[in-house]
Amino acid sequence: LSLLLTASLYCMEGDTDLQFLLVGGDLLKVRSSSWKKTRFYKLQEDCQTMWHESKKTFKFNQTFSIKDISVVRAGRQSEGLRKNTEEPVEGRCFSIIFKGRRKNLDLMASSEEEAKQWVTSLEKIMSNMENLNSQQKTEHWIFNCLRKADKNRDNKLSLKELKDFLHQINIEVDDQYAEKLFQECDQSKCGHLAGDEIEHFYSLLTHRQEIDTIYGEYAKTTGFMSAENLLEFLIKEQREEATLADAHRLINKYELDDKAKEKQLMTQDGFLMYLHMPEGLVLNPTHKAVHQDMSQPLNHYFISSSHNTYLMEDQLKGPSSTEAYARALIKGCRCVELDCWDGSDGEPVIYHGYTLTSKILFKDTIKAIKEYAFKTSDYPVILSLENHCSVEQQRVMAQHMSSILGSALLTSPLGDQMPTDFPSPEELKGRFLVKGKRLTKLEACFGPEETAGDDGSLTEEEEDDKEEEEEEKKKATEGKKLKLAKELSDMVIYCKSVHFNGFQDAKDNLGFYEMSSFKERKAMALAEESANSYIHHNVDKLSRIYPAGTRTDSSNYNPVPLWNAGCQIVSLNFQTSCNDMDVNQGRFLTNGKTGYVLKPAYMRDLGSEFDPITLTAGPWLQHKTLHLMIVSAQQLPKVNQKKTSIVDALVKVEIHGVPADTADKETPYIENNGFNPMWNENFKFDVYVPELALVRFVVEDHDSVTDNDFVGQFTVPFTSLQMGYRHVPLLNKEGDPLPSAGLFVHIMIMDA
Repeated sequence: LSLLLTASLYCMEGDTDLQFLLVGGDLLKVRSSSWKKTRFYKLQEDCQTMWHESKKTFKFNQTFSIKDISVVRAGRQSEGLRKNTEEPVEGRCFSIIFKGRRKNLDLMASSEEEAKQWVTSLEKIMSNMENLNSQQKTEHWIFNCLRKADKNRDNKLSLKELKDFLHQINIEVDDQYAEKLFQECDQSKCGHLAGDEIEHFYSLLTHRQEIDTIYGEYAKTTGFMSAENLLEFLIKEQREEATLADAHRLINKYELDDKAKEKQLMTQDGFLMYLHMPEGLVLNPTHKAVHQDMSQPLNHYFISSSHNTYLMEDQLKGPSSTEAYARALIKGCRCVELDCWDGSDGEPVIYHGYTLTSKILFKDTIKAIKEYAFKTSDYPVILSLENHCSVEQQRVMAQHMSSILGSALLTSPLGDQMPTDFPSPEELKGRFLVKGKRLTKLEACFGPEETAGDDGSLTEEEEDDKEEEEEEKKKATEGKKLKLAKELSDMVIYCKSVHFNGFQDAKDNLGFYEMSSFKERKAMALAEESANSYIHHNVDKLSRIYPAGTRTDSSNYNPVPLWNAGCQIVSLNFQTSCNDMDVNQGRFLTNGKTGYVLKPAYMRDLGSEFDPITLTAGPWLQHKTLHLMIVSAQQLPKVNQKKTSIVDALVKVEIHGVPADTADKETPYIENNGFNPMWNENFKFDVYVPELALVRFVVEDHDSVTDNDFVGQFTVPFTSLQMGYRHVPLLNKEGDPLPSAGLFVHIMIMDA
């Protein structure tokens, strides 16, 4: 259990960056302009946990795990460092940004060289950890649990330490079984396990009977799989259109034993390695990259969209932060919301009006958006403006967007003639589009200006982007019209906000670029009562949906019925972890995580008769039967961190789609085993509209008294499922991977 073993898992043995972190050093921790204190930081020997030491108390505190870091940013890029440090120390500063809601860690080194070393070293170890394959992650996790169980650090395991270890990895066993396992491994009969005995214990622990069975059925060449045997497995079980060359490629890629590889044989270890790799996962690996036609008009795509993007928590008193924009954009969000109000010193601010939420500067927000807009996806970002500013500060907004975003900001239609349709995401790569009010028709860009039909003002009654509750407050408080600055108006090109007066009015009187925003409740009613009309409306125009104003806790709504009606911009509170955000993440999991997913052909056709409610016959009706076996789970995390608490694991499978497809089923729970529970439970689902269906795998910890506790989940589009024996990676409630946890399933999809 030496450091050498852990380091070798990272392929960083002897690496100078790793050694730098293991030695550690003093850093200045910055919380405010007056709170800046020296802390000693170092990487623990497990190579995954950072500790800090207070110089005053000499008290050690475990601060964070490397796997909890989202990104390390060099310089004064965080709000805290920009606010609490001066520009001359730019090169000495860096920030550690965490996944989930944990606050940033702002730090300052003694020199620019040292700051660069910290950033480089942390990024390298993060990259190496990220690039570990599933088998390596499992080994790393188990060996770290072994290290923790080895209380006296003698690199040996006593019977008591072995029992503690089993609890850590989420297995409850009776004393008799633990003693039997211990005696079987204690070949030296000295009362503890060491060296090869620990390795033998590890082999017994990680042995998977289900893999034995599958491998044994196809390993017909002197106990191993030949390329021909593997090809038979790929065709018969995995239902792949594979060739012998594919089988040879997999052996060369994943076989661990060099002698077996020379003979073009696959051992059981190599076979398990393949099943943990992208080719063996539930998600079709060809769908991970951009695989859809990105040259269709913009409104022919579902677009990943955020509501109240500036909020980190609730919308009554929660903090606003530019960090919230960075996090949403890194998650692939392509439409962000900016709620703009007059600020002091002539600088507009962003916050949730008439509440106690904190304020951030508009210009800082635009800078953050520019910084992170295209790190995950190259495709266009829509800036949805909720404009409450005076004309003077609207001009400041326009100036900031122009100066900060530069040529990336779209300020005129593409081409030299008045367009009749949206440009495509491909044509708009790397560009920013502004959504908001506009004084004139878009045609004015190509001829004499045409007014909007009134005094160019922006009345509160026309603002369909606002919650009813807010409107009442604003009417009472303001009782007047808000004027619109021409400079800001002219930046609105393809996303002009207009009031919705019905589908027929929109068809007769609105241009393709004129779009409406719908309150959740109104949109749901239209999707249920007039779904086909809504689909036709969205063939020609864009629609944005936003949560009800009563959701003061920043909760979310189910986006699926709105996607079923062809709505493109279904905005959710990205800061809130919930089932609806899981489904949203699953919808945009494929196509390179670009934030754009092409709608089915029958939702891009003005003559379509598709109605997700009545579901009459048509090309959308492709009745499939999904046969699904939940075989087993591996290395589920403990939900309750108490030493004696063990997960009672169960699996739910949910189908999200049109009403006829919506269904869920669950396995029985396995008591006291979160390490390797096995079910072999079979489910059958009928799926009528597969192109709109999503499959969600959910693992829970059973509780007979209260609601079950969430353990992990994975949501995948039905059309991106791979058939056969597949591993399903699991994500935590924030949507980040659980390092070694997963399900093992068998999938068969047949024409009904």
